[in-house]
Amino acid sequence: MALGRMEQKDWYKVLGAKPSDSPAELKRKYQKLALLYHPDKQAAGAAEAEERARRFLEIHQAWKVLGNEETKQEYDLQQREDNLTKEWPLHEQIYLEDMSWNEDEQLYTLSCRCGGNYSVSKSETKDVSLVCCDTCSLVIEILQ
Repeated sequence: MALGRMEQKDWYKVLGAKPSDSPAELKRKYQKLALLYHPDKQAAGAAEAEERARRFLEIHQAWKVLGNEETKQEYDLQQREDNLTKEWPLHEQIYLEDMSWNEDEQLYTLSCRCGGNYSVSKSETKDVSLVCCDTCSLVIEILQ
């Protein structure tokens, strides 16, 4: 996991959904769970009512993230990046200014120990913090 990141809830799991679900499917799953756990819909004891309210708020938060295309896209990107750090070996952390700048290609590059290169375009530097080598499976984290 990248440094300085807190573990996030899996909002898809909260809704019983998959990243490949359509917006309509996500909405249907949210509505079904919201009705099921809404505090006003079921009579329950104090402890159960508190748990239902907590679950309802969690479902609502999942929908706030996944129900909006922009926040869903951002969340999906973050999830992929987090999964990448779990699946791929993080070779090292590098500051962007320590990478070589290629003016013609508008690209930052760094040589990998295998002989390949890590490359990131200037336009990607704000959105990307993990870069894979173009030859091997090593990954670097770019620090801003």
